[in-house]
Amino acid sequence: MSSELFINVNPSEVVIALIEDKRLVELTRENSGTKFAVGDIFLGKVKKIMPGLNATFVDVGHEKDAFLHYLDMGPQFATLNKFVQNTLSRKAKVTAISKITPDPDIDKNGKIAQQLKPGQNILVQIAKEPISTKGPRLTSELSIAGRNMVLVPFGDKVSVSQKIKTAEERNRLKKLIQSIKPRNYGVIVRTASEGKMVAELDQELKRLVSKWESMLPKLKKVNPPGLVLGELSRTSALLRDIYTPDFSNIYIDDYTVYEEVLEYITNIAPDKKKTVKFYDKSAPMFDANGIDKQIKALFGKTVTFKSGAYIIIEHTEAFHVIDVNSGNRAKIANDQETNALEVNLAACDEIARQLRLRDMGGIIVIDFIDMQDNDNRQKVYLKMKEVMAADRTKHHILPLSKFCLMQITRQRVRPEQNIDTAEVCPVCKGTGKVSATILFTDEIASKVDYIFSDLNHKKIEIRLHPYVAAFLTKGFFSIVRKWRWKYKKKIEIVAIDKMALLEVRFFDAAMEEIIF
Repeated sequence: MSSELFINVNPSEVVIALIEDKRLVELTRENSGTKFAVGDIFLGKVKKIMPGLNATFVDVGHEKDAFLHYLDMGPQFATLNKFVQNTLSRKAKVTAISKITPDPDIDKNGKIAQQLKPGQNILVQIAKEPISTKGPRLTSELSIAGRNMVLVPFGDKVSVSQKIKTAEERNRLKKLIQSIKPRNYGVIVRTASEGKMVAELDQELKRLVSKWESMLPKLKKVNPPGLVLGELSRTSALLRDIYTPDFSNIYIDDYTVYEEVLEYITNIAPDKKKTVKFYDKSAPMFDANGIDKQIKALFGKTVTFKSGAYIIIEHTEAFHVIDVNSGNRAKIANDQETNALEVNLAACDEIARQLRLRDMGGIIVIDFIDMQDNDNRQKVYLKMKEVMAADRTKHHILPLSKFCLMQITRQRVRPEQNIDTAEVCPVCKGTGKVSATILFTDEIASKVDYIFSDLNHKKIEIRLHPYVAAFLTKGFFSIVRKWRWKYKKKIEIVAIDKMALLEVRFFDAAMEEIIF
């Protein structure tokens, strides 16, 4: 399976698309000013204790107070809390946690009021980003993620990913990490560490410990609520979590981000740095590679997937509902049970793709086409488990009920990707009326004259619908050639499939749009 990553950088956001075998399977959008990302560590202030929930609300700077449950404080909270209070003391010097004596673990059945009080400063980490009307979800069991492992300050346990196939390799990694990790640090060994040698793992472990220790002097200076340690950019974090040597190409259309990604790949896989490529062509990267077209086709309410079959996706406040329909396949000359099984099995692939693509979390209920045979229902259940195995997000799948309903729970840590595929007409602006088409080329000519005569640009790129672009460039004495002769300037015509028939956009030599 070939995998490619496309990173599109705009002034307002970064869009990351993961393509597997030419199919879009993940889409991530990160606003340039994103705060409160999963993994960020804050020094917060306890606002309100909720004994009935055994939880507290913490001010971390978000408009909505963040939520911390007692069970998310972690067994080493007493040690963490004591360390934070000593560090915040003006007289105390910052002490490396490898030199402290840990306190006993807190009682897992205890009460939050025994550990916290209003106004107290507390070190917390974002476990779930703000979603809808809710503030962030917090944890005090801090961790710093790396490519091959996750460092857990104040812990002392070494855990190894169960996805590592052999018991021998898991035991090797566990003994190796136990021999090199500093005191009072726990480590979670990730799947990517399989087969890695001690030198590489030791280097990453030291880097993670250094990252934690470099945060401590800043902790004394932060005025709560405030950010103490930020997670990597969404681009680097995604690469850290999903990158494999199977990636054939990584395309980036911004040179600054390109250098950042190149440096990251050079550090973790030097022999793969040639896969990182700067995209500098005039045609928009997502459009030239068919990604925009896939987004429009995949984010609607109805998604077709095979031989006329389709699924309908609805969202409610409580859960998501997916309805599977056979569509034109009902005309195929199979018996009803066989036809239902084929459609349901094919739907599993598309549903798994949609869950990753839209990052749908919480409870998902799937209404498959009715099947009477228990063996067929079991086949669909096993198929769904198989195709969901590639999903990195934690999930749990229940077998089909006798009504052919399947329930899936999928961890939700970020807001769902929701892209409106319906567009306001760029020509009529939603009024339903357009100017006379016969005057369209005259309007373009007038804007070209204004750009060269009044704005004094040396070069422009004009993006149009392919039909209009063909009309302007048709023949030896084309309209565009006449404009070039008239102004003695460079004019490039770029045909964009997704643009409306009477839509036109102008860009200068720096590829910044010229707004009229």
